[in-house]
Order: sequence, then C-alpha cells, then structure tokens
Amino acid sequence: METVQSLLKVFESRKMAALLLLGFGSGLPLLLIGNTLKAWMTVEKVDLAAIGWFSLTSLPYSLKFLWSPLLDRFTPPFLGRRRGWLLLTQLGLMIAIAFMAFEQPKQALQLLAINAIAIAFLSATQDIAADAYRTDVLTELEMGAGAAVFILGYRIALLVAGALALILSDIMPWSSVYLLMSATMAIGIVGCLLGPEPKEIIPPASLAEAVILPFREFFQRRGLVSGLLVLLFITLYKLGDALLSNMATPFLLTIGFTKTAIGAIQVGMGLIATIVGALAGGAILSKIGINRSLWVFGALQALSNISYFILSQPQFAKNYQVMVLTINIENFCGGLGTAAFVAFLMSLCNQRFSATQYALLSSLMAVSRDILAAPAGKIAQSTGWPLFFLITIVAAVPGLLLLPVFAPWNPKPVAINRPGLEQEEDDVWGRN
Repeated sequence: METVQSLLKVFESRKMAALLLLGFGSGLPLLLIGNTLKAWMTVEKVDLAAIGWFSLTSLPYSLKFLWSPLLDRFTPPFLGRRRGWLLLTQLGLMIAIAFMAFEQPKQALQLLAINAIAIAFLSATQDIAADAYRTDVLTELEMGAGAAVFILGYRIALLVAGALALILSDIMPWSSVYLLMSATMAIGIVGCLLGPEPKEIIPPASLAEAVILPFREFFQRRGLVSGLLVLLFITLYKLGDALLSNMATPFLLTIGFTKTAIGAIQVGMGLIATIVGALAGGAILSKIGINRSLWVFGALQALSNISYFILSQPQFAKNYQVMVLTINIENFCGGLGTAAFVAFLMSLCNQRFSATQYALLSSLMAVSRDILAAPAGKIAQSTGWPLFFLITIVAAVPGLLLLPVFAPWNPKPVAINRPGLEQEEDDVWGRN
C-alpha cells in the first residue's frame, strides 16, 4: 500500500503540472498548420493540389535533428538552458500563430506558406527543448509518469487545435479562431515558468560527439547496406497512412460533411480511437513481440483505408453512420501500427546514443508524412477519391515487403541483445 501511495505522489509534483502544460504547448501548433489549416483552405476554395503540397510546410519537423545540437551548446541569458529555449520558442509561436489571423489563403498563398513554415520551425525547436527538459528534469522513478502526463497534455492540445477550432469556425471567422489559438499558447508559457530548472548537464564536447558519432555508430553496427535498407523501411512503413491523412479532411468537406461534424468525429472520436489503438497495440505487442506486431498491425493499417474507399461511394454520401465507422476503424488501426513502429525504432537505438538516434529515426519517419505525402492532393485531383484511396493501400505494400528482411515472422532462435546493453541475456524487446 505504501508503494502505491508513493507512486501516486509522483503525479502530484510541480514537475508533473509543468509537464502537462508543456505537453499542451508542444501539441497545439501541429494541427494549426495541418488539418485545421487545410480545412480553412478548403472552405476558401484553394486548389486541392495546393492544399496537398502544403504538407511540405511541416518539413522542419523532419529536419529538427540538424539544429538540435545548438540547443545543447548554447544557453539563453534567462531561465537556464532548457527553459530559456522553451520560453523563446513559445513567445515566437504565439506571435506567428497570431499572424495567421491576418492571412488570406486565396489571395496570398505564398505568405501563408511562409508563415506556416515559421510556425513549424518554432514548434520543432520547442519539441527539441521540451524533450531535453523532460529527460533532464525527471528522476528514474518519475520517467513513466512524466511521459504519460506530457502525452496527455499533447493530446488535449490536439483536440483544442483540431476539434474545437473546427467547431468554433462554424460560429466565428477563421481569423478569430487563430487569434484564440495564439492566446492558448500562454498555457505552455505558464508550464515553462512553473517548471523547476533541471540540474546542469555537461554539454557535448564537440559537434562530432553530438551528431556524427550517433550516425557512425549506427552504420558501423548494422553495415552500410543494411543500415540504408532499415532507413528506407522506416520511411515507407506508414506511407499509405500518411497519404490518406493528408487528404482526409478535404475529402470529408468535399463530399458534404459539416466542419462541426468533422471536428467532433474525425478529430475528437478519431483521436480517442488512435489512443485506444495504441494502448491495445502495446498490450498485444507484449504477447506476440515486435516482429509479428509489425506484420499484423502493418497489414491492418493498410487494409483499414478500404473504409474510406467505401465512404467515397455515391450511395454512402453524407452517411454519418458510415463516416463514424470509417474514421474510428482507420484511426484505431493507425494506433496499432504506431505502437509497433515506435517499439521497433526504440529497438534500433544504441543505449549510449538513444536520444540522438531516436530523434534521427523519428525525423526520418516524418519524411513520409511531410514530403512523400505532399503530392496526395494532386493524385486525388487526377484520379478521383475512390481510386485515390485504393492507391493509398498500394502505397503501404513496399514497406510491408521489407518486413522479411528486418522483422521475420519466425526469426532464428538466438537471443539478440538490445544494442548498448552488453550484459543483457534475454531479448526483452520480443525480437525473437
């Protein structure tokens, strides 16, 4: 009983309150330059191909590892190394999001794109600082609780920037919606000011130590060809899911669903379905292992796109029951795939460089979301919605075809230690 009480007290600390608010600030900008912005552009009759290409404005999320060493090497003159960078990026985000309120998507698309890129850059930089702060400030006992609280704040922000923003857009101008979203960034600032400053950690001695060594170690361990194929697999595994996600909101608006319905069902219920899928995926993964989870969940993730193909048929036009079923199936299966994929990325990291290598791998994962999925609007425009959704299923196949190379269904019965744990005897990651 005393053990349970001591664990519960972990959630009552000042750190946890700060991490909840910081998680909110970290999650808020993502949809404001993603699906919410695409909904605004769709309403303003922006060309569908241009809407698809706007996913490129999120490119800084994929490239954030390039400037992450700078946040380790330099310290702002206030609030310390971690919170100082957090406050700078949060204030910048508040200003940049407010500027979105004065944009005209139809008349000045280039200015809108520049503003969106600025928000993505500031948001990606905030994520670097937030991840570093969370790592530095939490003790070993607090790690699990801290991660859970941060993710909770992040998910709440997605609901606010997605569901709530779309609902509000039905009763007020888009400019007012973005001004309101800008003001809510103050929640993250409160978290920054509330949070304790972590103990100072000696920064990397050189750029080679911070950046080059993790790259070199990864390829030395796996070999050049094998390492490149692993990176290709990471890029392709969720490509079909990324193509569909890029066009889901414009599709639902185009076939006649209201913004309020999309906000409540796609962003609200869909987000809950994703969380449930991820939790279920984690539970199943512990039973069948990472390898088989990648096979099963990857297949379900691809096949779930059939639900959107069904919704695109004329007989199901504006059928809210089919819409609810479609969104929940796709998001639940996407959550399953994410659970397996994140576990796989973790298993690739050497314990000595886990933070840097995971950042590099997760940035590469975002390439399919931000770059390879960019032509989705052009494809949908050329093919029509039904064929487009079938193409998203086919796009998932190349990643699945690489599974026998990296995650065989029945691997050899030899224990494979997690990199960096030389004394570990059991394969706790379920790769056998």
